[in-house]
Amino acid sequence: MADLFDKDDMEDTGKGRAPAPRDEAGTPRPLADRLRPQSLAEVVGQDHLLGPEGALRVMLDGGHVSSLIFWGPPGVGKTTIARLLADETDMDFVQISAIFTGVPELRKVFEQARIRRQAGRQTLLFVDEIHRFNKAQQDSFLPLMEDGTILLVGATTENPSFELNAALLSRAQVLTLDRLDEEALERLLARAEKALGRTLPLSAEARSAMISMADGDGRALLNMAEQVAAWDVPGPIDAETLAHRLMRRAAKYDKSGDEHYNLISALHKAVRGSDPDAALYWLARMLEGGEDPRFLARRITRMAVEDIGLADPQAQTLCLHAWEVYERLGSPEGELALAQAVLYLALAPKSNAGYVAYKMARAAARKTGSAPPPKHILNAPTRLMKEQGYGEGYIYDHDADGGFSGQNYFPDGMKRGVYYVPVERGFERELKRRLDWFTRQRARAGRVKGSGDS
Repeated sequence: MADLFDKDDMEDTGKGRAPAPRDEAGTPRPLADRLRPQSLAEVVGQDHLLGPEGALRVMLDGGHVSSLIFWGPPGVGKTTIARLLADETDMDFVQISAIFTGVPELRKVFEQARIRRQAGRQTLLFVDEIHRFNKAQQDSFLPLMEDGTILLVGATTENPSFELNAALLSRAQVLTLDRLDEEALERLLARAEKALGRTLPLSAEARSAMISMADGDGRALLNMAEQVAAWDVPGPIDAETLAHRLMRRAAKYDKSGDEHYNLISALHKAVRGSDPDAALYWLARMLEGGEDPRFLARRITRMAVEDIGLADPQAQTLCLHAWEVYERLGSPEGELALAQAVLYLALAPKSNAGYVAYKMARAAARKTGSAPPPKHILNAPTRLMKEQGYGEGYIYDHDADGGFSGQNYFPDGMKRGVYYVPVERGFERELKRRLDWFTRQRARAGRVKGSGDS
């Protein structure tokens, strides 16, 4: 990798050579700013986009780059890649933020882009937090994107499918940037130490802990590295001391945004997949992020209804009790009841047979409309209704052999539906045995009726 700094940019601190901490105007420059990659090859952690077969690299090698939406968490290089993309495509780079830009400012940006276009220059317009623009503002980009006046590169931490207009999305390709993994963060840290001219005074455990504290955010890691580098300590500090001195970065979690849905989906699927440890981890992640335990109690109960069902009828009751325990105890003790419910569900036998049967029955009900029940199972409280045949031929099941008559209870002329198919797991194994017996008795009753009618 090419050196990020020339020797003239280094100063002797007495403990090694480090980058000069100020720019030409004498203004202090944060380490994260001084270490901005100077080429796309220096960007770490996004090989799926910038590697030899990466989507963005393929565009660049093919000589055609479309408008783009960069979707990813903070501190993974969205702004840096956009700036370097302008360099590689020889476009004028213009950066705005949707938070601070209104309609008058947008008009000025567009007019300047048109002037450059007339002079034969294209503008790469980078819009940070693009999801914060309203529909009309998002639509204002469309004409300039279509005639080539601008190449739009938007950056967002929110799911573009929910936050951006369909018209804008149809004219731009969404590229997902990943949170930086430990390997990428370690490379950043090594790069920071090279720029600082010395190794950070951290034990191996403390170094690993700081990388974990960054939570996939490269900018956060470099800011912490700059803090640590300024400490005057006699030797390497341990993880406990590091945690004492640094404020742990809060995990990225938005209770109403994409992370909310991603994590509850992970929790639900871990329960469905019978993995108690993973289920407990995702529950803890949501609670640590500040999720409302009542939302979790409701969703946990839903898991019992959808994924365990009658394979373990006790599961629903246990979830409701856990919900009630939380309401009575509150936080933090009440969360333990929810955790125990999650463990129980993860280890319970699974069946969605009831859920599937319910959906099939609903579909059949919509299809058959207002078809009436067969007359033999209708009550006949009046003489007229009796004369109309209401209740005629009804067999009282308690008087039948085995307490089962085998009569038809579907509308006349409707083919008998089979919706509920129990699985061979948990209590549904017993229900399947009962259902099979009723099926055999119903078939026998049909044969007897058929022989009597012939």
